[in-house]
Amino acid sequence: MTNVTIASFMPAQPRRRTVFFAAALCGVLSVATACTMGGDTSGDAVAAAITDTLPSAEGMLDVPGGRVWYRRIGDGPGTPLLALHGGPGGTSCRFEALAPIAKDRPVIFYDQLGSGRSDHPADTSLWNVARFVAEVDAVRQGLGLERIHLLGHSWGGALAAEYLAAAKPRGVESVIFSSPLIDTPRWIADADSLRAQLPPAIRRVLDEEERKGTLDSPAYLAATDSFYARHVRRLPTADEPRCAGVASNDTIYRQMWGPTEFLSTGSLKQWSRAADLDEITQPTLFIAGEFDEARPTTLEEFRRTMRDARLVVIPGAAHAAMRERPAEYVSAVREFLTRVDAGRGDAGRGDAGRGDAGRAP
Repeated sequence: MTNVTIASFMPAQPRRRTVFFAAALCGVLSVATACTMGGDTSGDAVAAAITDTLPSAEGMLDVPGGRVWYRRIGDGPGTPLLALHGGPGGTSCRFEALAPIAKDRPVIFYDQLGSGRSDHPADTSLWNVARFVAEVDAVRQGLGLERIHLLGHSWGGALAAEYLAAAKPRGVESVIFSSPLIDTPRWIADADSLRAQLPPAIRRVLDEEERKGTLDSPAYLAATDSFYARHVRRLPTADEPRCAGVASNDTIYRQMWGPTEFLSTGSLKQWSRAADLDEITQPTLFIAGEFDEARPTTLEEFRRTMRDARLVVIPGAAHAAMRERPAEYVSAVREFLTRVDAGRGDAGRGDAGRGDAGRAP
């Protein structure tokens, strides 16, 4: 994708392709040039410095099945941002990158049950979509979050979509789908297309080891890492000190998703909320990396089914755009939230203030 004009944020309009490349900080119009040369690890240092200067709190909350650990940064006047991490079975500590947004509003994230600093129950029947949806509600109730902006990254995007579709909650003023899973069959089809672009030798290893069922072999793991280096974390990222010793849960990941990002064998194998996106009337932001496994072209198709949605593509980045290009990612999210707040005012409670801002064809 080259020679893309940089545009400011605008509501979706009929028959207009609303896609924005966050390349302003690179000072170029071509995605294929200087923007792809390296990650912005300085943004992590900025986030860490801001985190240390803002009021924060953390603790444990009761949810169905146990207790989850949460962290809240900032106490600004804006509507709080609640962030849902990826996985399933991932951790929330990477959301420290969102600290600059906490100067405007509280930023809240939590480790979903079974991972990170939350309880780790042995009952595997807990690892289902409906319980994770109920968990979101329990976190909101426990923290008194009547009004929120909702951000979901990767699997967290699936959880956000499921929460909106199944729970139909009040008080969600906008949603941010960050490199989201929206439709598993489509995700796998996109992953197959990306696999087809790998060097032939790597493709042969993946195909042969999958045929033999030896997915833990060193050769398969190395070939998987080659895919991840292209489409998961493509650029250098700084270490997050708060992630030290915080473990994800591979059991949850494998039970619900599967062995790799491009092979789904778990309970989410046929999951989809693509057909329900047109029922989301809140302002929506899709944001992803240029080389993301959550393909920008697919996200654009999803965006076009919605009433008020926009797409931002972070040049040079992949699935970890939040960490690869933190300044650009945070700038895009921050501007979106500020504009939603300004447009809603006090009318943005629950279902109030929702209008059809122009359905994309």
